[in-house]
Amino acid sequence: MSAMKVGNEDKKKLIAASAFGLIAVASLVYNFAGSGSSDTPSAPSPAVTQTAPASTANPAAHATAHIPSSKLDPTLHPEGMLLTESLVYAGKGRNIFAPPGTPSAETKLASIPKPIASPRYVAQAPVNTGPPPPPPINLRYFGNATRKDGVRQAFLLQGEDVFIAGKGDIVSRRYKIGEVGAHDVEVTDLTNNNTQRLPLIMQ
Repeated sequence: MSAMKVGNEDKKKLIAASAFGLIAVASLVYNFAGSGSSDTPSAPSPAVTQTAPASTANPAAHATAHIPSSKLDPTLHPEGMLLTESLVYAGKGRNIFAPPGTPSAETKLASIPKPIASPRYVAQAPVNTGPPPPPPINLRYFGNATRKDGVRQAFLLQGEDVFIAGKGDIVSRRYKIGEVGAHDVEVTDLTNNNTQRLPLIMQ
């Protein structure tokens, strides 16, 4: 009986040792399989693409959008940041934050009317034209006649008054008659010593 018990106990120990060995082998295989799968290259993850609107598409952002996430470098590059900070925006007056249809600064400046200067009065210097011309002689010569002694007389009209005068006569206490011709007569205004020749005017 004691020999049979010893044999049964040995079988139980053998079965337990075999089960433990199987568990240990399975654990080793699992660990090796996990470490081996990390060495094998994994399939590339699908590229994440972002479609930007046509109006706001940026070439740099478009190129970055097609880079797989596994190849993105999160390291900061101070040189590139300094270069970006040194860039100066030199636009043409268009405000990118303004709604569409808003006129630019250049258009606003061009549409502002320029003030029109009010006219200024500039006093002109007086022009020296000399003494005023003498007034015209208020007589009309409308005919002549010759006396028997050969002296020619002129027929003169002033308003409704008619005068017959020869050379040297005074008419209307102001005009002195000079040479009397067939087509004109010489008359001198004694108030201003103005001498004029009056043409013959037929009535």
